[in-house]
Amino acid sequence: MSKPNILLVFTDDQRFDTIRSLGTNATSSAISTPSLDRLVARGTTFTHAHIPCGTHGAICMPSRAMLHTGRTLFHLKDSGETIPDEHTMLGEVLRGQSYRTWGCGKWHNGRESFNRSFDDGAEIYFGGMADHWNVPAYNYDPSGRYDTRLPYIADPPAFGNNEVSWRDCDHIHAGQHSSEILCGAAANFVRRQNGETPFFAYVALLAPHDPRTMPEEFRQMYDAEGVALPPNFLGGHPFDNGALRIRDEMLARFPRTPEEVGRHIAEYYAMISHLDHELGRLLDALDESGQADNTIIVLAGDNGLAVGQHGLMGKQNCYEHSVRVPLILAGPGIPEGEQRDAYVYLFDVFPTLCEMIGAPRPASVEGTSLVNALGDADERMRETLYFAYVASQRAVKNRTHKLIEYAPSQGGRRTQLFDIERDPWEISNLAGEPGCRDILAGLRQEMYRYRDVWEAGHTERSARFWERYSD
Repeated sequence: MSKPNILLVFTDDQRFDTIRSLGTNATSSAISTPSLDRLVARGTTFTHAHIPCGTHGAICMPSRAMLHTGRTLFHLKDSGETIPDEHTMLGEVLRGQSYRTWGCGKWHNGRESFNRSFDDGAEIYFGGMADHWNVPAYNYDPSGRYDTRLPYIADPPAFGNNEVSWRDCDHIHAGQHSSEILCGAAANFVRRQNGETPFFAYVALLAPHDPRTMPEEFRQMYDAEGVALPPNFLGGHPFDNGALRIRDEMLARFPRTPEEVGRHIAEYYAMISHLDHELGRLLDALDESGQADNTIIVLAGDNGLAVGQHGLMGKQNCYEHSVRVPLILAGPGIPEGEQRDAYVYLFDVFPTLCEMIGAPRPASVEGTSLVNALGDADERMRETLYFAYVASQRAVKNRTHKLIEYAPSQGGRRTQLFDIERDPWEISNLAGEPGCRDILAGLRQEMYRYRDVWEAGHTERSARFWERYSD
């Protein structure tokens, strides 16, 4: 039998607690995700998978670079906007192992690096966000230029001046949703494979990122007035965290109202249920192809999202809702229907796949293989995790507590300490409690340790945070 195929599905802005069968909290029980539940049943879920936040306001850009390079947050170039030749990419390793590598969907890390990773592809979107019903996409360009520009109607008559402009693409599927386009393209690719040459298919969905639009049947699944607000809902964040006026935070008015946030939550759930439906079509195609038993499936999300929690809407923060993500692995040799609470990062996926297929791990990869954790439910991987948002936030957590430190350009330093074991919604700040001084001091020491390992001598934004924090 040939090496196992790899199907890697990457969702956009999907929070860790949006898979019904995992029963993580009240959100999980409110959402319908039968295809994701099906994947959970046939594989192993890492319930404490994380990103280390981001060195850019577009969190997805460094997140995707870390996934494809296996490198830590401060060891990327330009926050992952470009990937230098010395950072070996997952697709490059697989091409060296005689895999056919194919990609579709969102690519936020430079055009040249796409063709380093993939020898084929379809429906490729170079950008951060798009109208789900009018996605400007490229077919695979062997030259790597991707320089076609097509005319399009800048604003439909109902919304603007109807002026003609130009889009960076070679085609647009007007009126077809991005999730349908991408899962359909991936399903067609899977059906064409003969089983003789192993394949790596990377499917980077645009959902559930805003604008949150989806077919009406999925919108009708959720009543905005009946949606339960999270326990940590606030009308606004209680202080300046350094990112209160970034694009994501402008999606809802200030102060946040229960009615508006309820609508956003309902639409977020509807986007995920529609995504789930299209994922089911892709999984069906894989099963029908007869190759499912020899295919490693990885499903993950690039970052979480607040959607009203802590008075925030986006992911430019170090709270659990924004740094924890889904991560499911299924396929040959992977335990079925099991969960792991090991502390892991998404950049661990790269070395994991290398070990699973017997490929050498590149020297540039910094993640840790999850293979031991897949085989041993008691494997903890790490005792602590580190997070950073540009020059304004740093955080560290252990198994029971999380420390978040803020040093925005204006507003002064702030400290939060949460007992995440007893207070998973991060509501009660214990930083000023006398009984927590030792915990606070210990986590600060761990934060300094990570600073010295991850950040030393790396970025201007790193230096700016620590200068303000030390003042």
